[in-house]
Amino acid sequence: MKIVFFLFSFLTFLFSFDYKLKPIKLNNNSYYFYGKEEYFSKENGGNISNCAFIITKNSVILIDTGSSYEYGLQVKKQIAKITKKPIKYIINTHHHPDHFLGNNAFSKSDIFATNFTKEEIEQNGDLYIINLNNLVQSAMQNTKVKAPNIELKSHELDFDGYKLELLYFDGHTKSDLVLYDKNSKILYTSDLIFNKRTLATPHANIQKWIKSLEELKKIDYKILVPGHGVIDKTKKAINENIAYLRYLDNTLKESTKNGLDIFEILEKPVPEEFKDFSMFKEEFERSVINLYSKYESLYQK
Repeated sequence: MKIVFFLFSFLTFLFSFDYKLKPIKLNNNSYYFYGKEEYFSKENGGNISNCAFIITKNSVILIDTGSSYEYGLQVKKQIAKITKKPIKYIINTHHHPDHFLGNNAFSKSDIFATNFTKEEIEQNGDLYIINLNNLVQSAMQNTKVKAPNIELKSHELDFDGYKLELLYFDGHTKSDLVLYDKNSKILYTSDLIFNKRTLATPHANIQKWIKSLEELKKIDYKILVPGHGVIDKTKKAINENIAYLRYLDNTLKESTKNGLDIFEILEKPVPEEFKDFSMFKEEFERSVINLYSKYESLYQK
């Protein structure tokens, strides 16, 4: 029996998807894992978003857990190479699967989220797993839904004496949590910011998103860690996101007023200011398909 168990464990290890994760240092106690600027695929194993961690005096705070159990395990192993302190606290910034499906790799951690995010994970987590099993395939092995166990309501969290400011926004989803570390002036925006990667809008409210970004601009940060793309040390990423959302909004409004169909919209040339955005064609197309009927009902003559 022991031989069978050992063989099973060895084969599982042997055929586990290798995310090749490398923590990128932000300052003396803060790091992030950079996710590929791609859509889900079996080649990337769902590694398409960023997650981050902060090492405090007594523990580790992990911000998002990635898209699979195996991703979560490999995050844990990479953190253990830097510190032996326990990962006591996890924060799920919102309910999209590339940010929370690694939760079940952390059996001893408290997981924090807003009530909306918690309920979405509980109600739709299994559907996300089914969808990603089709897209990512073997990398999803052993991934199960593990919902947050602590609901966030306050505007500050004290993790063993290390304080983080919580900022509650919406626009990308109905609940987008931003974390501001005043100790380091690092701002963790999750998917309110896509840096040089075209914004994904499956649950978006564009006007609310723009309003949220205008508020983010007021914060005095040194480093912005986006949900997708590399870090930014200026306000450029925020301004580019606002510009793209306004372009998308205006394009959809004008197209409905002029009676264009979806194919005519997609034939429009890519604006010069967005030509260096990764995945423009794919995400712009998804946004038009997802949002156009709503705009037609509101703005069509």
